[in-house]
Amino acid sequence: MGKTTAVQLFALSFDKFLYLNLEKSQDRALFENKYPIKELINAIFFYKNEPKTNGKILLFIDEIQNSPEAVAQLRYFYEDAKDLYVIAAGSLLESLIGKHISFPVGRVEYMVVRPCTFEEFLLATNETQSLDILNSIPLPEFAHDKLLHQFYQYTMIGGMPEVIQHYVDTNDILMLKPVYDSLVTSYMDDVEKYAPNRTLGNVIRHVILTSFYHAGSRIKFQGFGKSNYKSREIAETMRILEKAMLLYLVYPSIDISLPIQPDFKKSPKLQLLDTGLVNYVAGLQKQMFGTQSLTDVYEGKIAEHIVGQELLAQINTMLPGLHFWVREKKQSSAEVDFLYPYKDMVIPVEVKAGAAGRLRSIHQFIDRSLHPYAIRIYSGLLKIDREKTINQTPYLLLNLPFYLVGRINDYVTWFLKVA
Repeated sequence: MGKTTAVQLFALSFDKFLYLNLEKSQDRALFENKYPIKELINAIFFYKNEPKTNGKILLFIDEIQNSPEAVAQLRYFYEDAKDLYVIAAGSLLESLIGKHISFPVGRVEYMVVRPCTFEEFLLATNETQSLDILNSIPLPEFAHDKLLHQFYQYTMIGGMPEVIQHYVDTNDILMLKPVYDSLVTSYMDDVEKYAPNRTLGNVIRHVILTSFYHAGSRIKFQGFGKSNYKSREIAETMRILEKAMLLYLVYPSIDISLPIQPDFKKSPKLQLLDTGLVNYVAGLQKQMFGTQSLTDVYEGKIAEHIVGQELLAQINTMLPGLHFWVREKKQSSAEVDFLYPYKDMVIPVEVKAGAAGRLRSIHQFIDRSLHPYAIRIYSGLLKIDREKTINQTPYLLLNLPFYLVGRINDYVTWFLKVA
């Protein structure tokens, strides 16, 4: 994800930067000796051969999940070393809870790192004009074709920082294959370390490899990925991978107003870390070349997946943030792709091409809703339509191009003002 690189760049604004990597036994030993906090700080400066000086000092503890003792010490950095700035990075920190450590509740601010967004992709590829024009609300029509092409390119490549960097350096998608391969392999090797036993380690490998073929689909745990694994094994594995943020289980809700409560008894949709990785592993990159509509690729699942990725990027917590809507009636096939909470409303969001009259699931939502607003995300132009459901309930439809999903909050505000 580029956590270490991001912190190293941030460290340039400090007078001194101290780096510890707790995958290294020497660095980890500093915490395992269980020194009092002041002695620990002196030991870190001594070990790093750095004098203690005035000024802003940043201590970066990388891969902290390897040391429960280091996690426990974060409390004392906060309480007894307020002149020292501390960042800790790692994955699967929840796996340390329950190992008889003092987790620093209320002493640590959590920051979630996700793949690059479309706007960050534009920044990385030096598309400054496109970035600037995205600030125009509403967006002028002349920018549509170029931005749509750039979004398709982003969807195909994905948002992994190392992949984007190699693309910028080579301008050749074929040269990205080794990077995708190394990312998937390293995820399997890394997450497998947290399996409580060898059997679950094998399940983790199976789920990582096969999950890319089910991205954007509703899944069942029993026999997932054409396996003989039981529901309990797959469910436990999925929870581990959710903690590692390699995938997300998006559960349905029957709610049409706040709060949105997920129904954990119903089958979830599978959202993977990155759409570019999905395209690569599932062999979909060739389909992306020359496509006129994202909704034509992989039965529309890639379009829905990249929208989910852009929506997740706007959520800065570990709490579940994505939901989709289903009718309470068991035999109903009505399903709205996403629910978008805005102020006191829940707005239905469909990722779909075609005429507004075919948005049958949105119609069923609107017929039950206390407000008349809906959103369709597609490859067409930005516009607002006045529509009616099959039952003749009037509603307002915001037609939002894919490349504006990252600005959905701004556009909903605009939509409600001008509609």
